Amino acid sequence: MTFAGFPERALVFYEGLEADNSKTYWTDHRAMYDECIKAPMEALLAELAPEFGEAKFFRPYRDVRFAKDKTPYKTHAGAVVHGAGGGGLYVQISAAGLLLGGGAWRLETDQVQQMRRAIADDHLGPALEDELAGLRKASWEIGGNPVKTRPHGYDSEHPRLELLRFRTLSAARDYGDQPWLTSRDALSRVRRGWRRLAPLNDWIATHLGSTADRAR
Repeated sequence: MTFAGFPERALVFYEGLEADNSKTYWTDHRAMYDECIKAPMEALLAELAPEFGEAKFFRPYRDVRFAKDKTPYKTHAGAVVHGAGGGGLYVQISAAGLLLGGGAWRLETDQVQQMRRAIADDHLGPALEDELAGLRKASWEIGGNPVKTRPHGYDSEHPRLELLRFRTLSAARDYGDQPWLTSRDALSRVRRGWRRLAPLNDWIATHLGSTADRAR
């Protein structure tokens, strides 16, 4: 199947699901989900795979076993391509439109330590700062799940203290509901967005590497 865009009804489906997150709504509109969201998302990912790798398309069902919120369905459709060092690429469609992301959303303790050593390095740290500044200028939001206090072993006057507080390292861009979402132009936008994230993911892959914590 060739990707031709996300129909306007894809956003309408999620507007309805946000208003009525129930099995009844899902059952009554399942064909709409399959046609307007699942099929185009799978087609999009298939066209991106030769360049970026195979993606995992997340199930639409929420895991409510330990959640206070017991609504059964996700109000977005998302997919991720996993990369080296914990980095990855993300695409999401919802009632709000298109969202792209990249970087490392979860790091083990030893990877956080590796990241902080690289940030503190006089050459590697400034290179990351420059890359993040470029992403911010291009409308990407930088996330890091920072700790509130100064990380142990680092000076309170360190020039990159804010980055040293990070426990993850990611970038996200919310494109919203755009007219081009209904056309193949959406494929080009996702491809350009993911390519823009390549330097960040390369930095993560080079300086974070694998983790011994997850293996344990």
